[in-house]
Amino acid sequence: MSIKKIALSILSLSLLSSGAVQAQSDKVIIMVGGMEKIIYLPAKLAEQLGYYKAEGLNVELQNEPAGVDAETQLIAGQVQGVVGFYDHTIDMQAQGQNMQSVVQFSRAPGEVILVSTKNAAGVKGMRDLKGQTIGVTGLGSSTSFLSQYLMVKNKIPLGGFSLLAVGAGNTFIAAMEQNQIQAGMTTEPTISRLLKTGEARILVDMRTELATKIALGGTYPAACLYMQTEYINAHKDVVQKFANVYVKTLRYIATHTGAQIAAQMPKDYTVGDVDAYVKAMNDGKGMFTKDGVMPADGPQTVLNVLAGFKPSLKGKNIDLSKTYTTTFVKAVK
Repeated sequence: MSIKKIALSILSLSLLSSGAVQAQSDKVIIMVGGMEKIIYLPAKLAEQLGYYKAEGLNVELQNEPAGVDAETQLIAGQVQGVVGFYDHTIDMQAQGQNMQSVVQFSRAPGEVILVSTKNAAGVKGMRDLKGQTIGVTGLGSSTSFLSQYLMVKNKIPLGGFSLLAVGAGNTFIAAMEQNQIQAGMTTEPTISRLLKTGEARILVDMRTELATKIALGGTYPAACLYMQTEYINAHKDVVQKFANVYVKTLRYIATHTGAQIAAQMPKDYTVGDVDAYVKAMNDGKGMFTKDGVMPADGPQTVLNVLAGFKPSLKGKNIDLSKTYTTTFVKAVK
């Protein structure tokens, strides 16, 4: 082979290599704290509707049952964004990590505290769960945050009950059936499945904005897309595309029925009961925002809830304005 051909071969390999690196860097990985949960519906629905591709985004959705683990991956730089609860941005600021919600999906947690019917006798409120084991998706997850707050609010100290990480869906249901947990916080469609079989009843409902205000004292912005502030500032064009995608998806949710939305989702998301899934979808649609904008009164409520039980927030000056941004969603056409 001539020197010229060798040089061309080396150049070609170099270009191919740089192209592969570029293609890899163009991929944006979004970790979802439970892909099948209705509270995180926009992440998968956007993919099903082809909205990511329409914006020219190369997106990989990764499923992680507990939000706290997704948060860890974000800090480590393994993913570029998380579809999880806004409260993590406040919790992380107290630990020196800067993150922001860039699209706010919901104005309510979409979660409930369920009590096993085997242990429901005499349980009229959170105070009656003293000494019991409460199931949460993960320790340090938003379900654990809210469970702890509701117990402390009802005069039960943190040592007066136990939390057990049981995930959601089948693992949550199994834990309740086997009496590993006597109560637990979960989301749809797990809620509907347990109510339908009569294995549990609702103790605290936070699936609507009104019910949430009663339980938590105000609007509680929950599901969102959050990213590290450094990434947001360095990739504003990419972040804007995500804002475009999710606002468009939120508008779709607001203008379509539960049945129409369910028809777009993977069949296994309905867990073999389409009617229950559609009902849960229709009942829960009201928690979603229509524009992705953070409700003005929401961040303070979330801070109040977290400060109610987390020692790490005591004495810390949290700048709520740095935990979210509305710049991108307000620029959506």
